[in-house]
Amino acid sequence: MKKFFGEFKEFVMRGNVLDLAVGVIIGAAFGAIVTSLTDDILSPLIGSIFQANFDSLSVNINGATLMYGKFITAVVNFLIMAFVIFLIVKGINKLMAVGKKPEPEEEPTTKTCPFCCEEVSIKATKCPHCASSLPEEEE
Repeated sequence: MKKFFGEFKEFVMRGNVLDLAVGVIIGAAFGAIVTSLTDDILSPLIGSIFQANFDSLSVNINGATLMYGKFITAVVNFLIMAFVIFLIVKGINKLMAVGKKPEPEEEPTTKTCPFCCEEVSIKATKCPHCASSLPEEEE
């Protein structure tokens, strides 16, 4: 049992598990903010166009009430969250790229024989496949 709890503690203390937990908590809090934005500000504004509370928009079909206003509000919540997450990831990627130096291009190590089209070493003067003399590379 001690070994089990030791493994669990090791699992939880890994950096990526803690980062994920923090991300979920912050995401939930941010989701509450976005939900409040759509429920308390955007829905009433959009609802004023329909002369009713946007969340209360519904239609009755065979005795069933479809609350399409709440569905549209949920879609708006999702789109706002997705857009903000996109902006955050884009910004972080841009910041990460600022400190990196561009990697120099590697020099080629092989060339193609013009006679048999096989790859040979860049330093070769004769093709090991067809025994043709290779033309010298111009620099």
